[in-house]
Amino acid sequence: MRERTIEATNPIEQEFLSVIREYERVIYKVCYLYTNPNAPLNDLYQDVILNLWKAYPKFRRECKMSTWIYRIALNTCISFFRKEKNVPEIVTLTREADWIIEEHDPIHEMLRQLYQMINQLGQLDKSIILLYLEDKSYEDIAEITGLTVTNVATKLSRIKDKLKKMKKE
Repeated sequence: MRERTIEATNPIEQEFLSVIREYERVIYKVCYLYTNPNAPLNDLYQDVILNLWKAYPKFRRECKMSTWIYRIALNTCISFFRKEKNVPEIVTLTREADWIIEEHDPIHEMLRQLYQMINQLGQLDKSIILLYLEDKSYEDIAEITGLTVTNVATKLSRIKDKLKKMKKE
């Protein structure tokens, strides 16, 4: 089967597709952390893209593009579970996530363990640590999650403690 290339017909579509190409890996990372058998990675990814498309004409550029994309992606993934009343299962890294980690990378095992531990966290904690690992500032994390900067710092400290405790166990 031949893969289709999507071509935009108007400037807004072209601009949107350019934005999606630029942030594709970020969107996949967010979706990956919320993947479970009831929410396959590609389904969540498509939902996020659809929600980004619906919201794109209303984006006023009052925040950074990355902040806006994270907010939509996280809210889409979290809303899926609220609507379905599903609790995300702990998932392990699969071949679908190989784009995150090079197979011959010497720290492969350590990263695999880190992602397994992150998958055991609650939704909000998972979101916060994901943003932190993406080098987002506390201010950006606060803006994306709707928390205060102080609350982000406190939660992040507790998340790190949880992860350290999990590592020891």
